[in-house]
Amino acid sequence: MKVVVQRVKESSVKVDGKIIGKIGYGYMLLVSFTEGDNENIIDYMINKILNLRIMDDENHVMNKNILDIGGSILSISQFSLYGDTKKGNRPSYIKALRGEESIKLYDLFNSKLSEFIHVETGQFGADMEVSLINDGPVTIILEKENV
Repeated sequence: MKVVVQRVKESSVKVDGKIIGKIGYGYMLLVSFTEGDNENIIDYMINKILNLRIMDDENHVMNKNILDIGGSILSISQFSLYGDTKKGNRPSYIKALRGEESIKLYDLFNSKLSEFIHVETGQFGADMEVSLINDGPVTIILEKENV
């Protein structure tokens, strides 16, 4: 599982020109799954995301997590995080989990995450337009493999 975490002042996602998800201060997540990903990996990643200390404290030091500051999350599915360009210039997506399996894990991820924090989402498999104002900028890449 791979997740790109971007600290944002605001973020939104449109499908067919209509906003379907929008947040203020918090994280915009790009989420992708691969073969072998499971509920244990999802739980690990949720814990890591919620406890990342990348939010500023009163001294402008990244010392707080998203729960400390009452932020929100916009979660976007993005299979292309598993794009492999080692051979040639056209990415191979062979490592990205297929749609039917991936949507189950994506829905589970968002459902479990929303038990702790307000979560907005994009639309799995749709052509989405994602907008954000990256704060900092702060961008962290998280990855957890089933070992």
